[in-house]
Formats: sequence, structure tokens, C-alpha cells
Amino acid sequence: MAQLLSKTLFALAMSMAVTTLCVTPAQANETTKPVKAKAKSKAKVESHPKAVDVVAGKAVAEEDEPDVSNNKVANFSCELNNAVTIYSNDGDAEHIGLRWKKRLHRLTRVGTTTGAQRYENRNYGLVWINIPSKGMLLDSRQNRQLANECKNPEQTEFVPQAPSSAPESTLIK
Repeated sequence: MAQLLSKTLFALAMSMAVTTLCVTPAQANETTKPVKAKAKSKAKVESHPKAVDVVAGKAVAEEDEPDVSNNKVANFSCELNNAVTIYSNDGDAEHIGLRWKKRLHRLTRVGTTTGAQRYENRNYGLVWINIPSKGMLLDSRQNRQLANECKNPEQTEFVPQAPSSAPESTLIK
């Protein structure tokens, strides 16, 4: 009897697993509304000034693009022919505008202990890190680099200083 119950539970678990694998997340979230109602609601979202965007499979409320008029502009050339443009304002050191792939994002400064300049947009998962020798753009949602070895003309000329050698009196003989 116990063996029959065990086999029945195993068969039930396997059938539930197969059913779960066969249903996509989109099918699981579908409602029984008519198709026409879905089309109307989609059009309503697209026409709304703050439309919904999808980032890494999650719906994200679209942000207004920051005003970059009267800002300093720094163009960065990156590996793989990528480009990043940074807009900064002397009056607001806590925010920057970042243009990536034809889209302008507002990033907020995050404090660091290393002295690197770090800015984030948590809504889209963008992280801009700028150190004296280069800048890099990261996607914190997908844990990957979007652009690396980003350099503006000033950073192209940057040569890291080698550590100075110790005086001869302190060397072990």
C-alpha cells in the first residue's frame, strides 16, 4: 500500500512538473479578457506620457529624459565602437545625464570609498563608473558590462604613475 501511494505521489509530481514546463510565463499571466480589450489597453499605454518599458523582462515605468541644455558635454569612445555621452552641470554634482544607445538617462551619484565617480539609475539598472584612466557602463540587472574602456580625450592622454621606488637606505642588503 505504501509503495502504491509513493508511486502515485511521484506520478502526480512529475505531471505537475511537466505542466509547469509547458506553460510559458505569458500564458500563465493571461486573463480571459477579449482580444479587443487587450488591444485598447496596449494603445492606451503607448499613448501615455510615461509609458511602460521592459528592462530585463520586467516592466519599468519610463522616466522623463533629463534636461541637458547648458550642461558640460563629455564624449567617451569605448571598445567595440560603442559611445557614451555624459552631461554634467556645475550646479548639480549629484546627477548626470548619460546618453547610451540613443536614449538619455538620469543617473544619481553614489558614494564610494575608493574615490571613483559612481552614478546609478536603479530603475534601469545602469551604473556608470569613472576612474582617472577610463569609464565603464554596467548593467546591474543582468550583471554584465555594456561598455568598457570608455575614454574621453583627457583620459586618452592619461598615463598612470608607477609607484616610486624606496630609498636605498630602506632596502634589505
